[in-house]
Amino acid sequence: MTSPADETPPSDTERHNAKMARKKQARDKIMATKTSEKGLLIVHTGKGKGKSSAAFGMIFRCIAHGLKCAVVQFIKGGMDTGERNLISGHFGSLCEFHTMGEGFTWETQDRERDIAAATAAWEKAKELIRDDRNHMVLLDEINIALRYGYIPLAEVIAFLETEKPEMTHVVMTGRNAAEELIEIADLATEMTLVKHPFRSGIKAQIGVEF
Repeated sequence: MTSPADETPPSDTERHNAKMARKKQARDKIMATKTSEKGLLIVHTGKGKGKSSAAFGMIFRCIAHGLKCAVVQFIKGGMDTGERNLISGHFGSLCEFHTMGEGFTWETQDRERDIAAATAAWEKAKELIRDDRNHMVLLDEINIALRYGYIPLAEVIAFLETEKPEMTHVVMTGRNAAEELIEIADLATEMTLVKHPFRSGIKAQIGVEF
C-alpha cells in the first residue's frame, strides 16, 4: 500500500497544464454564450498615442479580408501619411479615403472654414455609413470636431442610433470623446499617456506618427 508520503508531487509543468485545462474549460463555457453579431460603434479616445493607429489596424484587417470600408478624416489636412498613401495607392477599390480637414484649428485660425470643412466631412461620413456595402467606416478625429462644436453632437448621436445599418461598424477617434458618445458606444477605449517623446523635444517622425 502506498502512503501519501510516497506519492510523487505534480511537477510545475503538470500543475500549469492542469490550470490551463481548467481555464480553457471555463473560457469555452463563456464563449459558447457569445453567438450574436452586430455592427459596433467603437470609440478611441484619451491623451495617449495610438487612437488612429489602432483604428487603421482594423481598416487594414477589413482590407485583408476583402471587405469594403471607408475613411473620413475630419481634421488632418494635406500632409502625406503612410496610411493614406498605402490605401489610396494600392487598395482604393476596397477602401474609399477622404481627407476633408484643413489641419488643426490652430493652423487654420478660421472657425468658419473649420465648420464648413467638418460639415462637409460629416455629410460624406453619413453617405458612406448609409451604404451598407461598407463593412466599416472610420471617422478619424471626429471627436475633436465635436468637441469644438463644428458639428452638432446631438445630430451625430441621432444619426448613429437611427440610420446606421445594423451590421456596419463605425469607428470614431480623437481626444475628449463626449460622454454621450461613450454612453452609446459598444466599445470605448481610452489611451493613457505614460511617456511621449514630444516632451523630450523629439518631433513627429515618419513611420511612427504618420
